[in-house]
Order: sequence, then C-alpha cells, then structure tokens
Amino acid sequence: MASRASGAGKSRFSRDEARRDSDHVSFLKHRRFRWLWIALVLSGTAVLAYALIDQEPRPNGGTWLGYTLGTIGVLLILWLSLLGVRKRHITTGAWSLKAWTSAHVYLGLSLIVIGTLHTGFQVSWNVHTLAYVLMMVVILSGIWGVIAYATLPAHLSANRREMTRIEMLDALAALDRQLDSAAQPLERAEADLVLATLTQDIFHGGAWGRLTGSYPACATARALKAIGTGDEAHARVHALLDKRREQLAQIRGYLRIKALLEIWLFLHIPATIALIAALIAHVISVFYYW
Repeated sequence: MASRASGAGKSRFSRDEARRDSDHVSFLKHRRFRWLWIALVLSGTAVLAYALIDQEPRPNGGTWLGYTLGTIGVLLILWLSLLGVRKRHITTGAWSLKAWTSAHVYLGLSLIVIGTLHTGFQVSWNVHTLAYVLMMVVILSGIWGVIAYATLPAHLSANRREMTRIEMLDALAALDRQLDSAAQPLERAEADLVLATLTQDIFHGGAWGRLTGSYPACATARALKAIGTGDEAHARVHALLDKRREQLAQIRGYLRIKALLEIWLFLHIPATIALIAALIAHVISVFYYW
C-alpha cells in the first residue's frame, strides 16, 4: 500500500512539475510550435493547390478554388476575432488561453497566404480589396503586438528597478518636498524656476511625449541648466534637481514602455471590427452578383 501511495504521489508530482514547466513556455513555442506547423501545412496546401491547378486565366476569388480559400479565410477571421472573448474564460488543457493565443498568431499569419491567393493577385478600388487591405492592417498590427509582448516586458522590469508605479511617484513627491524647502534661500527668479518644476504636470508631453519619451518643455531640465553650484544652497538645489530629473526619466520610461505595449491595440481592434464589416459587405456582394 505504501509503495502504491508513493508511486501515485510521484506521478502527481510529475504531472504538476510538467504543468509548471509548460506555464513558463512562451505561447509562440506552445506544444513545440504545434500551431506553427499547422499554419505551415495549411499555407503550403493552399500554395500547392494554386500552383498545380491547370486553369486559364489563373484562379481568383470567382473560381472554385477562390471560393474555397475565401470560405477558409472568412471562418478563420471570425474565429480569430473571438480571442478577446476567450480571454475572459480561464481554462487549461488543449484549449488553454496559451494554446488559443498560439493558434491566433500562427493561423493569423497564414491568412497572408490564404487571403492573397484568394484575390488571385487582382486588386482594384472596391470593397473586396478594402477587405484585403484591412486584413493586412490587422495582421501587421498583430505582428507588432507579438514583438512588443516578446521584448518590452523585460525592459519594463529593468526600468522599474523593483519599484511599483506608486513607489516611483512617492519618491518623486519626497524629492519635491525637499526641493520646496531647499529653494527658500534662493533669489526670486531662481526660486520661481524651482517652483515651475514642482507645479508642472509630469505627463505634460501628452500622448506623443509618452510614446517618444521626448519632453522638450521640461521645467526640471530648464531649472537644472539655469541653477549652478556656486554656494551650498545652490549646490543642494542643483543636486536635488538632478535626482528629480533621474526620477522623472524612470517614470517617463515606464510610461513609454507601457504605451508601446498598448498602442497597437488602438489600431488592431478597430481595424478588426472594420475588417468584419468589410467582409460582410464582400460576402453579400459576391452572392448578390453570383
């Protein structure tokens, strides 16, 4: 009995250990790139079908192959668009969120091949080409999202230096209190420069400043340049301003990386909605004129 219990315990430990190992595997490598291989097979089959079919003119959206590829493409797009719904339901196993995300990425990339072959390389100013262009916008913005989530979190962690956003803001507030006190002995013009640094919104650069990390109107940088280190009072203010500049750089760096992680969604999601609308118009027009 003890031996069987020990064996069962080891088996359970092995399963738990394997599950923990799989949790640390990137969604891109899920199940040893299972969905990459599926996407490659799907894309390769489409290319072979298009290349080997003996038809003149070459197949386009109005041929049986075009209809087949179009149907596959539409079903894929509709299924891929459900990822946002899927994220609200946490499960494990074959259709875990990681598996779904992996499929979303690789099958989404296969749409480049399937959608292009569906068009038969024929484009013009119509709703059909609009759907194709929107599909490419969605895919390209999705590629940027994958790159961002694969590279930026490490930079975000390094920038934070084990501090939370609240802790970074608290550190800045502490510096501001010291600056307010240290600036009292300064002359009026210099004290006003310091006061301007304390009253300026640290997010004053707007969306563009947050994305680029460029703040040319930064009052802290202006005060740091104007106030020298001639005596003890000036040296203390200058040192505190330098620390404030470093703290601002950390906060702004954090916000910039967060913005780069999220900005692609402002294109990806609206473009996906527009794509589905264009697809509906595309399908309706095809069957209307069929």
